[in-house]
Amino acid sequence: MLKQPLARSLQALSRPHPLQGLTRPFFCRSHALSPYLTPGCPPLLLISLQSFQPHTRSFTTHPSRSSASATVAAPKPSYSDDPQHLTDLLAVDDLPIISLDGNQVAIGWDPQTWSRFHNIWLRDHCRCPKCFHPVTKQRLFNTFDIPKDLTPLHAEATPLGLEVTWPSKEPHVSLYPWSWLHHNSYDPSLKKHQSSSDDIGRHRKILWGSKIQQSPPIIAYEDVMAPDNRGLYKWLSNVYEFGFCFVSGVPATPEATEQLALRIGFIRETQYGKFWDFTSDLAKGDTAYTTLALGAHTDNTYFTDPCGLQLFHLLSHTEGTGGETLLVDGFYAASIMKELHPEAYDLLSRVPVPAHAAGEPSELYTPYPQSGYPVLRHDSTTGELIQVRWNNDDRSVMNHLTPELVEKWYDAIRLWNECLTSADSEYWVQLRPGTAVLVDNHRVLHGRSAFNGKRRMCGAYIGVDEYRSKLAVLSEQFSPDAIVKATNDIPDTHVNGRNIWNSAL
Repeated sequence: MLKQPLARSLQALSRPHPLQGLTRPFFCRSHALSPYLTPGCPPLLLISLQSFQPHTRSFTTHPSRSSASATVAAPKPSYSDDPQHLTDLLAVDDLPIISLDGNQVAIGWDPQTWSRFHNIWLRDHCRCPKCFHPVTKQRLFNTFDIPKDLTPLHAEATPLGLEVTWPSKEPHVSLYPWSWLHHNSYDPSLKKHQSSSDDIGRHRKILWGSKIQQSPPIIAYEDVMAPDNRGLYKWLSNVYEFGFCFVSGVPATPEATEQLALRIGFIRETQYGKFWDFTSDLAKGDTAYTTLALGAHTDNTYFTDPCGLQLFHLLSHTEGTGGETLLVDGFYAASIMKELHPEAYDLLSRVPVPAHAAGEPSELYTPYPQSGYPVLRHDSTTGELIQVRWNNDDRSVMNHLTPELVEKWYDAIRLWNECLTSADSEYWVQLRPGTAVLVDNHRVLHGRSAFNGKRRMCGAYIGVDEYRSKLAVLSEQFSPDAIVKATNDIPDTHVNGRNIWNSAL
């Protein structure tokens, strides 16, 4: 008989989403977001945030009854091509139904929900020690040795997962955990029952406006630097969810700030050096090295791969005033654009924008290709917004626009600028020595007001891959995903500190 977690999982997956049909104000209250959102702002935020659903436990089975099996002679069931919801019709003492159907293995999660997996796909994803190196987590089996007409000798539903016997000189048996199959179902996709493909651990992106000033994310320096890594995990989790996070109690020295950056990963060296420690002396040919005001922007639009994170720490500001820091959630501004100006949003998602960094005689940076990249970048599979890339000051000549697009594009960036500069979007904060801020450069735009006097700033760039790797490793430790939890008891699954069924693999 299946253990109770399966029944609870199926019930949770079959229920309507708890946010369906709710009004936007209720949604904000439900997720404690009301302090961050301006009343009466566009309803798109509800649409945008509904994709960041509360964590739902993945499908896992641990039955003790005799398992179901299928052979080549099994009859062909009838399947729906439409994704189906898991329902409570699956009795708790039943295993998924298995059927061999031509070049596919079909799995019936319940009477209404089926997944189909091609034989070649299943064989290619065998993770036995002969096919998948358990230590290096690299494929050993030669994909190109798989016959196009491969057919299993036998397929069986077992308590641990789908067990498939393949034809070979020596019988080869592959095991695929149920939770892993459900997560990776592609015919049909069942991802509507799961978290976003870009989520790490249980984190969800939270959009915010100017009211985040009432309760911004912050963590203590001593917690981030603690050897148990819990504070570091919380810090990076905040950055993932909000796009930025303050660190309080940082010693006002370059050395302490650099060590803070190194807690995440190695520092990315650019034309500005490795670790910055600068004033408004134009030591580099960039307006950041002046006293001028800087509008909301992301850095490195002139790079093919802009940096992922930026760490800023104001070490001192004497004999003057001004220099407030500006933060704008680019995803929030984009959500407003998409709701109110969908055609303009589409242009910002399609039209590439060239950029350059040319203030140093020895350097001339442009992205590759030189035509640049759109302001708004989306996941090609899910359509989810994953990057904002905007710095009007570094923009190059827009000579690739067709005549009919010129005025439309300028209208679009005018609307975009209105979204970025609205009082609802802008979060202004006066940084003080001892408080650093870490910013997601792929999401949150930053700027500053003009200032006078002597102002000393330090900080660093960190690559997006180094940041995501560190957060993923910490998530494994403090918030493992449902697949890792469900497969931990399978023999030879945890090798060299990592589960071979980790969803990132």
